Amino acid sequence: MPTRSFAIGHRLWELLLRYALKFGIVGLIGYFVDVGIFNALRLGGAGQGHFFQEPIGAKIVSVVVATAATWFGNRYWTFRDHRRKNFVLELFEFSVVAAGGLGIGLLCLWVSHYLLGLRSLVADNISTNLIGLFLGTAFRFVLYRFWVYGHHRRDGLTAQRHKAEAAAMAIFEDDASASETAAG
Repeated sequence: MPTRSFAIGHRLWELLLRYALKFGIVGLIGYFVDVGIFNALRLGGAGQGHFFQEPIGAKIVSVVVATAATWFGNRYWTFRDHRRKNFVLELFEFSVVAAGGLGIGLLCLWVSHYLLGLRSLVADNISTNLIGLFLGTAFRFVLYRFWVYGHHRRDGLTAQRHKAEAAAMAIFEDDASASETAAG
């Protein structure tokens, strides 16, 4: 029974937990970038009386910068085995998912700041950097793991490795089983 439990634990680690841990570390760095820029803009770090000092404008800027930082970290560390040759398409898909996460954070901020009238800097931070962050992070992790960097991507490094293994196996097998291995 311990070997079965170990096998299940190992499989869970390989499929999800290892990625979640790395994603969390990259996300924590992105969080500090996001919160730092958001608060600097809200406190007038880029001047007074413009759109980017308002809560929504500050959040848009902070998330755009944090998205660039987290794309780099996730591409080259968290999901490095699944990154693709077409990094422009990968960055586009990553940005679409990040925009969805931004939308979740902005919705939480909008509800708190404008609908509920909680207009303090603390309330803005709780709504967007705690509640919105939690909901947006869950959304982003699932879509990054299973869509942007999913195993189903044919041009990813994992797919190339499988094709190379199938080619090596073809030397010793018949053509039908080698083609089947390369497709799977």
